[in-house]
Amino acid sequence: MLLPSGWLLRHSVVMWLLLHSLVLMTLCFHHAATSCSKRCYCSDSDGSFGGKTMRCSNLHLTEIPQDIPNDTRRLYLDYNLLTSIPADAFHDLPLLAELDLSHNELALLEPGAFRGLAVSLQFLDLSSNQLTTLDPDAFEGVRARSNLTGNPWHCDCRLQTAFPRLDLEPVSLTGIICQTSEPSDSGAQGVPFLLAKDLDLCVVLKKTTDVAMLVTMFGWFTMVISYLVYYVRHNQEDARRHLEYLKSLPSRQGKSEESSTISTVV
Repeated sequence: MLLPSGWLLRHSVVMWLLLHSLVLMTLCFHHAATSCSKRCYCSDSDGSFGGKTMRCSNLHLTEIPQDIPNDTRRLYLDYNLLTSIPADAFHDLPLLAELDLSHNELALLEPGAFRGLAVSLQFLDLSSNQLTTLDPDAFEGVRARSNLTGNPWHCDCRLQTAFPRLDLEPVSLTGIICQTSEPSDSGAQGVPFLLAKDLDLCVVLKKTTDVAMLVTMFGWFTMVISYLVYYVRHNQEDARRHLEYLKSLPSRQGKSEESSTISTVV
């Protein structure tokens, strides 16, 4: 049966409109994902890897832009007013190889701040901020070359165990200076932390742990001794009562035999 030509025409127009809408939506999404963030300047990255270089320097930004193109390879957020990096801040940037966060007011890197960058990130600049310590959970496997100079570091056992997890730039060897330290008499203040010889800020923590273990063991030992003393005393009392009972048995048996003899005589 032949279909009416009018029906075929209407069906073709509807299909063409749907296809046209789909193409427009795809172009819009692609443009949104690859267009440059507002107020920032973008250019194509040099080399054969492609991607964008996005510069958002000195824009007085107080938070990470939300519309960073997902093909960005180099991102410059230096000379802004950022105070913290939230979790998953760069999770949608799988090509990001260089990240400059220097000369901000960063005091906090939340756990998961650099999540998703373990494979791609090659250079990370956190210099000239307000960082006093590092949370290893913020990096989640990121081994990028890192510049951490120019921060007011509080050198303690936590920081001492966090640095070996990073691939520090050579300049960081002399540029990481302890502004404060714990313990305060460790001699770490004012010296390059990574070049200080025989400096172990975890020794106090180890001593504290050892003392806590000794106190705990002494407490358990005291409990065991107390229980043994109670057990012995309790059993001694039971043994004494049982012994008295046993001693009383022959006397009662003798009286019974004497009574039987008297009854027989009578």
